[in-house]
Amino acid sequence: MSNLSNYAWLEHENGPRILREALALFGVVEVSGDADSAAILSWAKELGIRNYHHDETPWCGLFLAICAQRAGYAPPRTPLWALSWSTWGKPAKTPMLADILVFERKVGGRLHGHTGLYVGEDHHAFHVYGGNQNDRVCITRVARGRLLATRRCRWRIAQPPNVRPIHLSAFGELSGKES
Repeated sequence: MSNLSNYAWLEHENGPRILREALALFGVVEVSGDADSAAILSWAKELGIRNYHHDETPWCGLFLAICAQRAGYAPPRTPLWALSWSTWGKPAKTPMLADILVFERKVGGRLHGHTGLYVGEDHHAFHVYGGNQNDRVCITRVARGRLLATRRCRWRIAQPPNVRPIHLSAFGELSGKES
């Protein structure tokens, strides 16, 4: 898990809009126990998702959905299911700034997923800006071998000029706790 100071350069990126929307939510935290994060629950309400009642339900897809909607893009039909993001937008061969990355996550031998926005990479991992990473909105490193899909927004006018691969130094541990 990282604090934003390690990625201060992101605050000077003027787009893509989905990234700008995500940056505005940095640090939102899941509330443990019987209480729930009012912010996370409000995202579900804003998106019209009626069956989301507790922030302990995986919310990485919910985070991306609120960022996409606020940026003017319709999220997938089942945005809470992280793997549904593997068909959103258009496929991309090389991950670039603000692309959506979809990762595999095994739980009890079953395939589940995790999703977030690409903000960089190092030799071993992608640096992922996402929700429900250590129960918060933050940036974490996810092993490259877990990547299932890279998806890019369907730009309305043209791809923003700052959409590019970002090569970073490896710092921080690899993520092991996300949903």
